Amino acid sequence: MYQAVLECKKGSVYYWYTNIDFTKRTVFLLHGLTANHAMFGKQIDFLSGEYNVIVWDAPAHGKSRPYSNFSYEDAVVVMLQILNKLQIKQVVLIGQSMGGYIAQSFISRYPEMVIGFVSIDSTPFGNYYSKSDIWWLKQIEWMCKPFSEKMLKISMAKQNAVTKAGRENMLEMVSDYEKAELCHLMGIGYAGFLDDNKELQIHCPLLLLVGEKDNTGKVKQYNKEWSKRTGIEITWIPNAAHNSNVDNPDFVNKCIGEFLANL
Repeated sequence: MYQAVLECKKGSVYYWYTNIDFTKRTVFLLHGLTANHAMFGKQIDFLSGEYNVIVWDAPAHGKSRPYSNFSYEDAVVVMLQILNKLQIKQVVLIGQSMGGYIAQSFISRYPEMVIGFVSIDSTPFGNYYSKSDIWWLKQIEWMCKPFSEKMLKISMAKQNAVTKAGRENMLEMVSDYEKAELCHLMGIGYAGFLDDNKELQIHCPLLLLVGEKDNTGKVKQYNKEWSKRTGIEITWIPNAAHNSNVDNPDFVNKCIGEFLANL
């Protein structure tokens, strides 16, 4: 893949892309909170060749640091600039966790550009969240602070993955963060979602993927309600937790491949 960097007022954003063939569909892979593009290694291998693939380190993540005052609106602006630079008019968005929020934020602003959305262990935009849910999401930053840096990172790896490969991948992705930065990023990641959350009708094809062992927050509960309201059946990923595309990449890739083939 080719590496590129987009210079923004708030910081530099790194992204990678395969050779662009305008006869092929384009897929943009959007990683989760505190992660980076390395979580999509197996998906890049699977999709490259048949599809144009774009992946990034989202603003304030991975190599795209330092980046001041992360917001989902900013992330959407950067996404649009990347797509414009690559002359991509329509795209399939594949978002894991926070990446699903960024995807929905993009869809809410540029629905005509999105021809498909794959949500991996993410949750929906809309009035799904109770007052207590919102209150707890706003407490994430200070709730992380009592942990030592080592214990925080280990607990994140155990929470997000059930396989050895999945936990090692998560530990590697968070290894470059110092504790204060990690806590702050989680705080602004969830608070920023609440700021950008709105009622959203998704008119493009939607695939809901959720790890059977995903015990992060109320992800399962929110997805069941999302499925109920949209009529779209959840595909449960066996032997997988929150980072289900890393825990069980073969199953996830099969689901994504079938979804893309049927667009």
